[in-house]
Amino acid sequence: MVRRMSFTITVMMGVSMMSNFLTCSAAPQEKVRSAANAGAFYPADPKELTTMVDLFLSEAHIPVIEGTIYGLVVPHAGYVYSGPVAAYSYALLKNKKITRVVVISPSHVTAFYGSAVYNGSAYDTPLGKVPVDMDFCKKLAELDADIKLSSEGHETEYQGRMEHALEVQLPFLQRVLKDFVLVPIIMGDQTYESCRALGLALAKLITDNQTIIVASSDLSHYHPYAEAKNLDSKVLKAIEEWDYFNLCRNIRMDTWEACGGGPIAAMMIAVEQRGATTAKVIKYANSGDTAGDKSRVVGYSAVVLFKDAHKNESAEEEFTLTPAEKKYLLDLAKKSVASAVQTGKRIECSDGGFKDLSLDRGAFVTLTIDGQLRGCIGYTSPFQALYSTVRDVAFQAALNDPRFSAVSKEELSKLNYEISVLSPLRKVTDIKKIVVGKHGLLIKKGRAEGLLLPQVASEYNWDRDTFLQQTCHKAGLPANAWQDKETDIFYFSALVFGEE
Repeated sequence: MVRRMSFTITVMMGVSMMSNFLTCSAAPQEKVRSAANAGAFYPADPKELTTMVDLFLSEAHIPVIEGTIYGLVVPHAGYVYSGPVAAYSYALLKNKKITRVVVISPSHVTAFYGSAVYNGSAYDTPLGKVPVDMDFCKKLAELDADIKLSSEGHETEYQGRMEHALEVQLPFLQRVLKDFVLVPIIMGDQTYESCRALGLALAKLITDNQTIIVASSDLSHYHPYAEAKNLDSKVLKAIEEWDYFNLCRNIRMDTWEACGGGPIAAMMIAVEQRGATTAKVIKYANSGDTAGDKSRVVGYSAVVLFKDAHKNESAEEEFTLTPAEKKYLLDLAKKSVASAVQTGKRIECSDGGFKDLSLDRGAFVTLTIDGQLRGCIGYTSPFQALYSTVRDVAFQAALNDPRFSAVSKEELSKLNYEISVLSPLRKVTDIKKIVVGKHGLLIKKGRAEGLLLPQVASEYNWDRDTFLQQTCHKAGLPANAWQDKETDIFYFSALVFGEE
């Protein structure tokens, strides 16, 4: 930075010496991001583009949303593929008084750390220029080191192309909104930390109900039709369950697929701070539905995030299992432990015909002998089917709990089994909402992370503060770290069952 500044001063001094009669420089030229993808992802002709977008909007049958809309998830493929789905989100904005739109896009053309807020004055499309809210952009970039005012990602070229995922949103916005300013953001990486930084910064700056956030994202890429629908359902379920932490984690692990998973999470974090807690998928389709070829498809969704006028925020939707499903999982855990101890090999398994056991859920298996802990391992992230998770963590609890030696053959008949199935993770926005004995906790600060199941607090008769302190210890953090603004606290419930 110093070298660039020194160079600039030197040049200016040279100009001054040559032309000392000049007292000021010419006005800077307006910086406008071109419509680089017009004619490729969408029509370059304004009339053709208008006709296409208006047709998509007219064919979108949207539900009534009773509440304040704060965010949208919108796909970003070529209009012939994803336009019919994108229209469902944008049709919700008709007749709404929206004066500012924040569009968060992933970067397909370059990788960089954090997020880049465009440093120009407008984005161009065949329908005209969309002015950038330059003051808002400047303030946003000042709030966190992970956010920079830059054209990186926006104007970066790779193999003759520039980023499309943000640009393709604009013609739709121009057709449903009269006058609005744009905050264009491209995420160069999609770590949870980057999502958190951007989401919280946006929440600090947005103080009105006339600003909406659009997260640009497609879903799975190039899988057969049925496989794609299954993969996409996992991502959409996590969004509807408001579990953006596991959404980030599973996408980073390549377990789930959404190229704009980071923008979705950042948007969810931002609108959560404004009171939105409900997400509703209003349209799903893939390129097999819109373009016909079902051999290798790309998934698209329209999702609205809002503050539900009728939702009881204190009510929690609890996950339940039937007695037959619980018995099936307990038998599966026993068989897995027996195979682990006797052969060292994992058993083959299935959902046994129980549909709910195929849902992706985190779970723990706890082994005890005469009331004494003998092993406990779990997966907090819902990255695979519940039946597979129970099979795997039972295997690990028998052989690989670092606190104990492996279970012996002689101990098999003495073991008692308990299974804890975890609900999605939700951010704690009010400490008073943590119910000891009902909720488990996950605390995260930077790379440090710790989790305690709800039954642990009950067993030790902890109060809420002690539970928070002990979860901090589990994460390797000081006892009072839960009070740090850089610490995130998530709560969950657990469906706990075992042998009589």
